[in-house]
Amino acid sequence: MHSSAITCVITFDDPTKASTGQALIHKVQPIQTFSSTKAKGSPLVDQIDAILPQTQCNQCDFPGCRPYAEAIANGDAEINQCPPGGQEGVDALAELLGVETLLLNEEHGETKPKRIALVDEKVCIG
Repeated sequence: MHSSAITCVITFDDPTKASTGQALIHKVQPIQTFSSTKAKGSPLVDQIDAILPQTQCNQCDFPGCRPYAEAIANGDAEINQCPPGGQEGVDALAELLGVETLLLNEEHGETKPKRIALVDEKVCIG
C-alpha cells in the first residue's frame, strides 16, 4: 500500500507568465497523489480518522483509531483492518484514497451489529 499526500494543481490566468511570477492564480485545485511522505499531522490523516468508528478497540493491531489512520496514510497498514467499521468503512476509505476497495480482513475480527448502551444513573457509580 502507498501512502497518500495532497498536492494542488494551480491554474494561472495567463500560463505564459507563470514562470516569471507575473501571472495571477486563477484556481487552486487539490488532487490526491501517492508518496512516501510521513503524514502524521496531515489533513488526510484527519479525513481517514473521521471515517473510522472511534471504538479504540485495537482490533486493527494499532493502539486506537488515530494511530491506525496514520498508518494507513503512511502506507503501513491496509484499509481493511477495522471490523467495527465493517465493509462500509473499508469502502469509504477506498473512495477517499482513490484505491480499489478490499474485503474486510477477518483476521482482525468480524463485524458485529451495533449495540445501544443504556445507563441507569441511579445505579451507575462511575
